[in-house]
Amino acid sequence: MNAFLSPGHSPNRPVLCTVVPPHLLRKAAQSPDPARADAALRTLEHDGALRVRRQVSALRGIVPDLADAPAEGPARTVYDAQHRTRLPGKKVRGEGSEPVGDATVNRAYAGLGATYELFLKAFGRHSIDDSGLPLDATVHYGEDYNNAFWDGRQMVFGDGDGDLFLDFTVSVDVIGHELAHGVTQYTANLDYHGQSGALNESMSDVFGSLIKQYSLGQTADQADWLIGAGLLGPNVTGAALRSMKAPGTAYDDDELGKDPQPATMDDYVDTTRDNGGVHINSGIPNHAFYIAATELGGKAWERAGQIWYDTLTGGQLGERADFTDFARLSVAAAVARYGEGGAEHRALQKAWSAVGLG
Repeated sequence: MNAFLSPGHSPNRPVLCTVVPPHLLRKAAQSPDPARADAALRTLEHDGALRVRRQVSALRGIVPDLADAPAEGPARTVYDAQHRTRLPGKKVRGEGSEPVGDATVNRAYAGLGATYELFLKAFGRHSIDDSGLPLDATVHYGEDYNNAFWDGRQMVFGDGDGDLFLDFTVSVDVIGHELAHGVTQYTANLDYHGQSGALNESMSDVFGSLIKQYSLGQTADQADWLIGAGLLGPNVTGAALRSMKAPGTAYDDDELGKDPQPATMDDYVDTTRDNGGVHINSGIPNHAFYIAATELGGKAWERAGQIWYDTLTGGQLGERADFTDFARLSVAAAVARYGEGGAEHRALQKAWSAVGLG
């Protein structure tokens, strides 16, 4: 089978999935500070070129060659791009080797492991493709590169410019977010546009948050429910890139503007930018997950996360599914696993009703 085929779905169309949305970088590119504007503009231009390259490769049917994967355990390799943009770069740490002197390399290695462990221990999934796919990451990508991305095969981390953004390995949920795009790629393969694209982004935020909570041993009420906490630079007024607890409140900065994410369908944003607002409207299903998880309490990956995983991997979620489709299928998944009328069923109904999808 082609490495990018998933059962019951058409061939995968891996896209460039960046953690910092284009609308935020566009705001930064308008800064009166030339250095700040320059770094944001270079990142935007580079991301644009990478997206075109991914689209052309998909149209031509080009997919990466993947090495034979081990059956058990993670197979991590971290590379150093040495501030260039050629992938993967120089190998600096492999599976089972000792920590190196570069904290960025060690954080990437640990984040890959944390992601592998959450999916294995919580859901019985062996790596991104459920067949032990090696986990590769490249750090120190580009000069002052203000993003991190999954390119259909591996993780890539910029160092940030030290002003707007810090090193993109500092937040384990960002690492988990990007790797979760790979899980979506190998399962429901959600089309990266409109509501299906917003679901794609939301799946990554959900599992990224669960990976952080799992790593920290947090219950739902102890978690901060922030995506990218600690990532914003010292000159930015904000706490994170996104908030699942309170979408629209993650940042409010003079130059970056205010977090535009809606929490409910009443404030759904119709836009042609960012593939139809995939990073904006993802706030709605994100908030539904937060409500379901906190309503159930305890460890969010054990019940709410299991329901989301069942929905993503159950084979019924179409590539162009919208929010209503996901809400319906997640309620059905809750009933299938936990029974009708129970706490899980009620939590799902409450969550989707609260965001306007009851």
